[in-house]
Amino acid sequence: MSDDTIRLVTLGRIIRRRGRLLTLLAVVGALVGYGASVLFPPRYTTSVSVLLPGAWEERELLTQAQVATSSVVVDRTAATLRWPGVDGIELRDRLTAEAADGNIIKISGTAETPERAQRLSDQVAEQYVAFATRIVGDSSDPEAAARLDALRKTVVQTSRRINELADSSGSGRSVESVQTRTELEGLRTALQESVDKLDQAGPTAKKANMVVMGAAARPAGEAPPTRTQLIAGGALLFFLLAVVGHLTAARMSRRLRTEPEIAAALGSALLGTVDVPGGRPAHRPEGGGLRAWLRRLLGIDVRWDVPDPRASGDEAGRRIRYRRVCARLRDRLPAARSVLVVVPDGDEIALRAAGELVAEAGTGPSPGTDYPALRTVGVSVSRPMMPDRDEESGALVVLSAGSWTAGELAGIAEACADARHEVVGIVLVGTVRGRSKRSAGRPRDTAPREAEPALAVGESTSGGAR
Repeated sequence: MSDDTIRLVTLGRIIRRRGRLLTLLAVVGALVGYGASVLFPPRYTTSVSVLLPGAWEERELLTQAQVATSSVVVDRTAATLRWPGVDGIELRDRLTAEAADGNIIKISGTAETPERAQRLSDQVAEQYVAFATRIVGDSSDPEAAARLDALRKTVVQTSRRINELADSSGSGRSVESVQTRTELEGLRTALQESVDKLDQAGPTAKKANMVVMGAAARPAGEAPPTRTQLIAGGALLFFLLAVVGHLTAARMSRRLRTEPEIAAALGSALLGTVDVPGGRPAHRPEGGGLRAWLRRLLGIDVRWDVPDPRASGDEAGRRIRYRRVCARLRDRLPAARSVLVVVPDGDEIALRAAGELVAEAGTGPSPGTDYPALRTVGVSVSRPMMPDRDEESGALVVLSAGSWTAGELAGIAEACADARHEVVGIVLVGTVRGRSKRSAGRPRDTAPREAEPALAVGESTSGGAR
């Protein structure tokens, strides 16, 4: 198919002509989504935050997030909750932890009810804080702690010695004594600040300050995907798959649409293009039975990839096109008295156009027109068979564009050659929207003829000259 498959007008044509089928598939998709929601019961999710004050690097926060969902924390949570049939492995699939901005570890828990989700998140946060505190406490170095205590004692002694030196430096009335006192006070302040920084940098300080920032909020709604989302998603998915399937089928279609392709497949020249009043039944195949009834019910008995019929001119303009085709056929075969009109079986609009051509050409040569007599013959595209040549001077193929593949048209050309009928021309048929009112000045008895039934090989129709 051409690039027309990606245009919005083509999508609109699919929706308009396949509306019932798309609606049915959307309903099926919605039912599938509902079934999925039954198989997967609703879940509720809530979160709790744990604050880690102090200086933390990014990699340390990521490590703490992993610790929050570790097997030790989850197993302890499962042992505390004691939910029937729920162990640590299943709980781990319901938990997530991530490092947020501001040294916060966000722990999220999912359960079948809002109460369980709230209790799960709170319990995991509690077990995490307890486990992380114990890890930090156990991993602290006793020798480093002893050295830090010794350093504090040394700082205290140094501070006392500084006070003694300050007292012995004089009354502070001289410039030298004031300067000495100032330097000693600055030294004592610097020592105290160094000790405070060591305390803050120590792991024990971090350990003692881990705080759970309130209890988890009870969730008010289901966690996605909810039942409504599954139903809507199923309907939308089936709808889109149906549209994509139509576009893919149209793109992969081998039906010939352009005049040069059709002329090359049949090995003849195009004599012209004619129109017939079209509508919904113009491309509707005949048939009965349950299958045909279902196709009509779903609207798939009418091709969607055929462009909408153009606006129709007056009846006189359409008749002129038929006369021009007959005139070109006469010019191409000036001595011909009879020509076969070949119509592929199932091409209803081509059969209607062939009837108009037969009526226009007449039953035989006329002094006013000298058109050759035309005889309509239907041929099956699956097993093409033409009647043997009698008095005919050739075959005129009448068909609609976009209905047949190159192989099918080549089969018709071969059948004509086997029966010694030369394909002398091709007529393409299109559809137009009929007018609601009769054209001004047009006689009533010249109304377009109704389509005649398809003919088997050997049957024909002929008309009188005008």
